[in-house]
Amino acid sequence: EWSSPAFQQLSGVTQTCATKTVGWENVAYFCYPFTLEMFFTQGDESEDSLPQWPVLYFEVLSLDFWQRYRVEGYGSLVLPASPGLHVLTIPTWRPVELGTVAELRRFFIGGSPELEDITYVRIPSTFKGERLSRFGFRTETTGSVTFRLYCLQQSKAFLETSALRQRMQSVLDRLGGSSQQSSVYDVLEAFRRARRRMQEARESLPQDLISTSAS
Repeated sequence: EWSSPAFQQLSGVTQTCATKTVGWENVAYFCYPFTLEMFFTQGDESEDSLPQWPVLYFEVLSLDFWQRYRVEGYGSLVLPASPGLHVLTIPTWRPVELGTVAELRRFFIGGSPELEDITYVRIPSTFKGERLSRFGFRTETTGSVTFRLYCLQQSKAFLETSALRQRMQSVLDRLGGSSQQSSVYDVLEAFRRARRRMQEARESLPQDLISTSAS
């Protein structure tokens, strides 16, 4: 249920980067920026259906002085479901062959066992069934790759929620303003009623009493 624009590249290759020794490990700072834009279309409205977030697959290769390539590791990560900055360190592994001859071939000639389908890192795209068995598939851990992801999410639901919040705030403001105006109106109305009663009481008094009190 995910789609991307026609011009969107869904795969890429980084530049070659020399490693440097940091502590006891060799580290390569690729600093390779990439931008990915995906659209999600809600198909099933049931509560039990949860969207599956896109998966990023990656493969690490090494290149020696004699221009010989070797597979150093495979890995995958699920794109974060929450917006913001995410720093993820993903461990990698590679398939291995048993025996000394395979290791000598890898060291002197180059080349190593590779995955024909990189989705085998998680669930193969051609897999149809309930259980996936990897019995007999030999691998070894190799290292890790760190990703720094800046995620941004846009949704009409967010816009509707924000608009609803603004409408509620405007309604509350109007209610507050009308209540304040009504309180001022009540005070003025009470003052006018008191003044009218004083005038009525003054008019009902005898004229000689009014002239005596005025003098």
